[in-house]
Amino acid sequence: MLIPKGGVNWKAARSRLPPWRALLHTVTRARFLVMVAAAGVIILLWRALSGSAGDMQRFYCFGPAKSPMDMTPNEQARWNRHPSPLIFNHHTPVEVNSSTIEHIDLNPIISTAQAASNQERILILTPLRDAAPYLPQHFDLILQLTYPHNLIDLAFLVGDSRDDTMGVLATELDRIQKMPDSIPFRSATIIEKDFGVSTGQTNVEERHGFKAQGPRRKAMGKARNYLLSAALKPEHSWVYWRDVDIQDSPKEIIEDFTAHDKDILVPNIWFHRYREENGKMRDVEGRFDYNSWQESPKALKLAASLDKNVVLAEGYKEYDTGRTYMAKMGDWREDKDEIIELDGIGGVNIMVKANVHRAGINFPCYAFENQAETEGFAKMAKRAGYGVFGLPNYVVWHIDTDEKPGNAA
Repeated sequence: MLIPKGGVNWKAARSRLPPWRALLHTVTRARFLVMVAAAGVIILLWRALSGSAGDMQRFYCFGPAKSPMDMTPNEQARWNRHPSPLIFNHHTPVEVNSSTIEHIDLNPIISTAQAASNQERILILTPLRDAAPYLPQHFDLILQLTYPHNLIDLAFLVGDSRDDTMGVLATELDRIQKMPDSIPFRSATIIEKDFGVSTGQTNVEERHGFKAQGPRRKAMGKARNYLLSAALKPEHSWVYWRDVDIQDSPKEIIEDFTAHDKDILVPNIWFHRYREENGKMRDVEGRFDYNSWQESPKALKLAASLDKNVVLAEGYKEYDTGRTYMAKMGDWREDKDEIIELDGIGGVNIMVKANVHRAGINFPCYAFENQAETEGFAKMAKRAGYGVFGLPNYVVWHIDTDEKPGNAA
């Protein structure tokens, strides 16, 4: 191309350019636009691939592409002089959408002295057998509990009953949950399980006789464990074991017991028995539960001499343990918050931190340190390092079983 003698003339150059309309027509043609788009995609892919290759190179350790075992001493020296570059990539959150997978976090579930204000859930457990006559009064009493009913779950195990326990239980639950002037309990569960127990519940001598104690306590331990395993939920902070044949108890018993913040806590169990003396009725205020006790050297020596499968039963002349019974202590007129340490407990009324049960402390249906059921439960808890306590002046009143002399100490 020849350049004019006088240099580049703008007017001459402009005259050689195509008209702007023709240029606009060219750049707006589909073929031109496709070519521009294709070129852009190629450039983007090239940049991405070159960038990925550079990033990948950062993950490789410095050194020759061979195993360290195959390197020469010189290669080993050069390799060790250059630390390998490391990049730690954080994993993105894992999202699980399967409806069959559930996550349960037990860390927030605690048992505190401020149970009600902390909205801690209570599970009330009651094992039942031939209990139809006692159920109406049982529900009248728990209706009076001042702990928020919407934080209380009820659960019952009905087993080996020969009366209408199941029918009365269902009727009473339906009654209390539908009462218009009362807040219903959060939930109620009925569990049915027979264990083949044939010992009568109504005959006191048959039920509380010495020979019946070992098999009876083992069967009761099994029933409690079945009930506990079926009813305990992750949200429960406390487990309140309450027998059906309680005649009277304080309305604030849950708040009173949780306020002590103890692993395991029981009250004193007495009963009212009225006798006529000099033309007047007198309340005997009998002592009922001899299963809450403090250990003695005499009992430990006795247990060491027995077969490991023998279950010691308290209050019988067959085994003189010399233990100190909480039933013989205290007075309901004194300070209700006085507390003592125990080694064995009865099962009429027990407050337990739920995590004690979750840790595996249950009711032995076999001889554990020559004890079973609630007494074995206390022994097991203490072996595991949990505290077992009683309130000698805090009295829960049991029905009078009218036991004959010799059935209890």
